[in-house]
Amino acid sequence: MRTPNPISLSGVVLLLFLSPIVYAGTGHKAKARHHLPVSHSSVSFSATLEEEATCLYNQIDLENAGLSKKAFEYAYKGYVYLLQHHLLNRSNVISICDFSQSSRNKRLYIIDLAEQKVLINTYVAHGRGSGGEFANSFSNNKRSHKSSLGFYITENTYYGDHGLALKIRGLEKGFNNRAYGRSIVVHGSHYVGEDFLQSNPFNGRSFGCPAVPYDETEEIIDAIKDGSCLFIYHPTKKYLTKSKILNS
Repeated sequence: MRTPNPISLSGVVLLLFLSPIVYAGTGHKAKARHHLPVSHSSVSFSATLEEEATCLYNQIDLENAGLSKKAFEYAYKGYVYLLQHHLLNRSNVISICDFSQSSRNKRLYIIDLAEQKVLINTYVAHGRGSGGEFANSFSNNKRSHKSSLGFYITENTYYGDHGLALKIRGLEKGFNNRAYGRSIVVHGSHYVGEDFLQSNPFNGRSFGCPAVPYDETEEIIDAIKDGSCLFIYHPTKKYLTKSKILNS
């Protein structure tokens, strides 16, 4: 298989605007695969991609929003990989859970890359098995009650025990590919948000789900549902060195 060339920022933006036209013309949507293709032909994180990530990071003013540059660089690399492998139905939006931050921080970032702006910046919980105020342990195993790192594709919504929820599918074997079977979803909860923090030292924790403030659930899910990129980040050495997406 021929190695695809890294695309420029202008190429990404062009794809963002052209993809709906292509889908409209064919009458088909690109469907997210359950697993990434086994290949060594994915995008290398070249100087060009790093420059594009830096440019976007600065233009969107993500430093002021509290997102680390390194977290965004990793997220952007994975986003371009998924884009080039036709795994995204919604290519304008990327969501990043920055679990290197305290759970007291607004560490969920939903970013519109086409408009170059942060759509939503709010709280998100990690799994109770992952730690207290800070997440420091992650797992792909059932009943671990831990968060799972890596790249996900958002899927459809449903109503469950927490009300409106969003299914997500992990794409990285060994890190998050069991998330779907573990019922790891985006859902709202009253143990996350400003009200909870008024009487608690840090936000509550989930069974592994990226739980969000209950009163923001509909807005968040509507912004990212149906095939966008979600990245759960932490500077864990094992993930950063073994992720096939980040090291392809």
